[in-house]
Amino acid sequence: MQPRPGRPLLSAAARPWACALLVLCGFLVAVLGALFAHQTTAGRLDHAIDARIIAMVGGTGDLAGWLAFPGTLRPAAAVSAVIAAGCLLARRLNGAVLAAAAVPAATGLNDGLLKPLVHRTYNGALTFPSGHTTTVFALAMTVTVLLAMPPRAGMAARAGMAAALRVPVPAAAGAAGCVVAAGVIGLRWHYFTDTVAGAALGTGTVCALALLIDLAAARLRPAREQFPGRAVVLGGVPAGGPPRAGPGVSGRSSRRPSPTRSRWRRTPSPSTGTPRARRPRRAR
Repeated sequence: MQPRPGRPLLSAAARPWACALLVLCGFLVAVLGALFAHQTTAGRLDHAIDARIIAMVGGTGDLAGWLAFPGTLRPAAAVSAVIAAGCLLARRLNGAVLAAAAVPAATGLNDGLLKPLVHRTYNGALTFPSGHTTTVFALAMTVTVLLAMPPRAGMAARAGMAAALRVPVPAAAGAAGCVVAAGVIGLRWHYFTDTVAGAALGTGTVCALALLIDLAAARLRPAREQFPGRAVVLGGVPAGGPPRAGPGVSGRSSRRPSPTRSRWRRTPSPSTGTPRARRPRRAR
């Protein structure tokens, strides 16, 4: 059984929302990056929130470390592999591509572009955006996108399962992202605004990937699958060749000439010269 690209990741109704969310996330990252570029201290909002989180989880390093652990490389890679394998079993090749590319793309933008560009530091280390938070929210958004599209018609069992998991699983993944954010703040690795930017970066990256994958799949998908009810015309001839004639007819039209029209012939009028219909004479 070979996996197929299948239906799009985003429905037609969800694409405007994905575009709006992508723009919002990009705007948030850009604004926060401009505000805290090349800074080495926390802002007012960071002071107010970080102090409370550090007081709750920062007293014991083990607790904060365990809270931040889901955002590290090994758990993220394991979760991505599980999601990709599930998509392949469900014959959703585009979902597997999204699951495999979400975390690498988000962390690549984070570590390769934004951290050196913004250059905000905490104890000498680059912190903006938070890589742990970026990773977890990228996984959370991946699960949200994959569960948002209902199964095909006729798959009642899968439809019921998807409807039951559509809200709890993304909510649990988002809660895990908040827990990871609290852990990295408690470890004094990041400021609060770093984690907000990381959540926006992970979410926006997955939205962009889903839109790009759907665009690429729409261009590569055969025209017969895009328009299942229409005949595909290639070079002026419908796919499969020209229409065949009916049985017993070799390429000619099956219509017979009308007996009424065959009995009439057109003769020129003596006065005007224009043709006029003339009924043939009957033999007496």
